[in-house]
Amino acid sequence: MPNTPTTYPAGLSRREVVAWRNGIFTIFALCGIGIASWMARTPAVKAALDVSTAEMGILIFAIAIGSILGLLLSSHLLARFGAIAVMSACFVVAPVGLVVAGLAVTLGQLYWVAFAGLAIFGVGMATCDVAMNLSGAVNERILGRTIMPVFHAFFSFGTMIGAGLGALAELLHVSIALQAGIVSAVMFAVGLLAVRMTQSETVLHVPDETDAAAPDGWRSRLAIWKDPRTLLIGLIVLGMAFAEGSANDWLSLAAVEGHGVDRPTGAVVFGIFVTAMTLGRLTGPRVLDRYGRVPVLRASAVLAALGLLIFIFVPVLWIAIVGVVLWGLGSALGFPTGMSAAADDPRTAAARVSAVATIGYCAFLVGPPLIGFLGEHFGLLHALLLVLVLIVVAGVASGSARDRTKTL
Repeated sequence: MPNTPTTYPAGLSRREVVAWRNGIFTIFALCGIGIASWMARTPAVKAALDVSTAEMGILIFAIAIGSILGLLLSSHLLARFGAIAVMSACFVVAPVGLVVAGLAVTLGQLYWVAFAGLAIFGVGMATCDVAMNLSGAVNERILGRTIMPVFHAFFSFGTMIGAGLGALAELLHVSIALQAGIVSAVMFAVGLLAVRMTQSETVLHVPDETDAAAPDGWRSRLAIWKDPRTLLIGLIVLGMAFAEGSANDWLSLAAVEGHGVDRPTGAVVFGIFVTAMTLGRLTGPRVLDRYGRVPVLRASAVLAALGLLIFIFVPVLWIAIVGVVLWGLGSALGFPTGMSAAADDPRTAAARVSAVATIGYCAFLVGPPLIGFLGEHFGLLHALLLVLVLIVVAGVASGSARDRTKTL
């Protein structure tokens, strides 16, 4: 059992540290709600804009474009303004983008205005992703116990809520503009309140060349990309994010086309994966605190790889579902543990978290079309073998995530 500190840096009380933790819980959940509530209405958006599937794919890609821009800017914004200011700005920028997209779809069928709105939304969400992971990692360090996987579990809860809200809005025939307005208002109001509950990440700050005040601050932050440890942690996050993202995008369809189930059953199979991953994140802190990052990451890679092999090659449905459970459990801890490892050194935390998050996001951006291309030529089940390769790479790179703050 880890020892919980009785005193905290910068004179913070336990009440302030716990409030900070709860604020980060809320921020993660709000981001999940915002993204999932929009994605749940994708068929309605396509119908309202009267566009082809290819044009819809381009529209969805707007979020990816905005996300890349947000990720590239995030370390510099965090160094200049700090996580609190950045997260506050994100809960203004992202809701504005969502409202613009909703109005463009509902009121005018303005395709390129919707594209611009979603790009703005992507900038806000991706920048907030880095800031909340940084703030969460510092809070984890101050609490003295692993909690990052639980933060990510709250994002999963948020996606469940968001998907439910989208389904309810569809059932009640709520316009996309009205839904976007309501969700945006909640994100703005609750998000800003949650940010006020957090503390500055500089409570563990050790001044060095990454300070914004340093003449070569930008150059130093970009130099983090040359650090082998950054790239190796990035590979862990990339492989496990690919394992998670491929399931989000293709598992339901792969179950239908590869195992011959009907579409409702395919949706249930995906629900089983999400449930297993969420449970893995909720139980992850205890496992990580007991066994350490490296053994847990290696075991996670083995579980995910075994689960994928079962799902791909075993034609018996109930056994394939066991594989899905293992796949979900194995995918649960890679991304959050990578974020914790990236933030080990307070001096380089913002730059390294930003770099690692950028590498990880490549899986979410490149993965769906790549799996789709391979699936078109070799079948979806066999296309998932690419995911297996990246999981193995993540397992091999796991040693780079060792907690250096515990190394004498």
